[in-house]
Amino acid sequence: MIDFEKQSVFKLAPCRPEDIASQVSPILIQGEHIVSSFKTVRDFVVFTNKRVIAVNVQGMTGRKKDFTSLPYSRVQAFSIETAGTFDMDAELDLWFSGLGQVRLEFKGHADVRLLGQMIATFIL
Repeated sequence: MIDFEKQSVFKLAPCRPEDIASQVSPILIQGEHIVSSFKTVRDFVVFTNKRVIAVNVQGMTGRKKDFTSLPYSRVQAFSIETAGTFDMDAELDLWFSGLGQVRLEFKGHADVRLLGQMIATFIL
């Protein structure tokens, strides 16, 4: 799902954490909880209090899933771009030490300022 050789872009829309919790709860560690979640048609991204988890749902049935765990401790910098009048999408760029840049693109009604604030709280 996330290719560090080139920027990956996903059109994500907010979703209720309880709608995807059962799919990520088996990989959460003790004391870790979902803070925010976003979804495409099949794939989704979860922001926990410890990391970003990107889930790529694969195959016809969707039973196979690729989980990419990106800990906040590896974030060196981040950038947010809010939605505008004509450009209705918002973006979040994260630079991970030793890994590269990840870009997540959100549909206009996602509040990336809150994501930026949350990430700053965890990494600063």
